[in-house]
Amino acid sequence: MTEQRIKWLELGAFDDIPKLGSRRIELDKMKIGLFRTASDKIFAIEDKCPHLGGPLSEGIVHDNCVTCPLHNWVISLESGEAQGADKGCVRSFPIKIANHRIFLGVSKLHEESA
Repeated sequence: MTEQRIKWLELGAFDDIPKLGSRRIELDKMKIGLFRTASDKIFAIEDKCPHLGGPLSEGIVHDNCVTCPLHNWVISLESGEAQGADKGCVRSFPIKIANHRIFLGVSKLHEESA
């Protein structure tokens, strides 16, 4: 049987990301943007706009969205979905905060024998 589990990777301190700001990390050759909203929510999505691959971590954070710096596509930080009339999606990742530290959830497939 194949079961999916989450492995939590510590990324750093909560205050390493400024309000309405972002940071970029690289994990297994994938660039991931970490975003902090005005209400102090932290989100993680693939740092590649579904339109033309623009760096979302260089965009403007507003509400629970980020606007791509290249062509102004608005991407939901919650779902990774393009907003409005634009169509496309980027991968989103679970985040948890513990002791003012940020943890990124990464899925791992584990084989279990029956």
